[in-house]
Amino acid sequence: QLQASGGGLVQAGGSLRLSCAASGRTFSNYVMGWFRQAPGKGREFVAAISRYDGRTYYAGSVEGRFAISRDNAKATVYLQMNSLKPTDTAVYYCAAGVVLGPQSADYAYWGQGTLVTVSS
Repeated sequence: QLQASGGGLVQAGGSLRLSCAASGRTFSNYVMGWFRQAPGKGREFVAAISRYDGRTYYAGSVEGRFAISRDNAKATVYLQMNSLKPTDTAVYYCAAGVVLGPQSADYAYWGQGTLVTVSS
């Protein structure tokens, strides 16, 4: 089970940190990713992090502004979002998979989503 939290309303240029707590499985066995879905659009990849060595992978639209990290001891993955833009407004989902990459099909387990709204 994946439980995302930390969403909210923020002004453009502001920051938020999302968290996703995992339970029920061995967290460190999984690549963790964040995806988002804006109103009226499809789900898109945001960032992913490998199981042990901290390799990361970002969508071009967020690289340099967002940072994904994980704490295997706490079974939690984070998404630090800085310099937020109105175009970042979306429901953000965490996901667990086995391949470090942007394809949603590679992630078998999904959280319920947390809404991020960025006002201009």
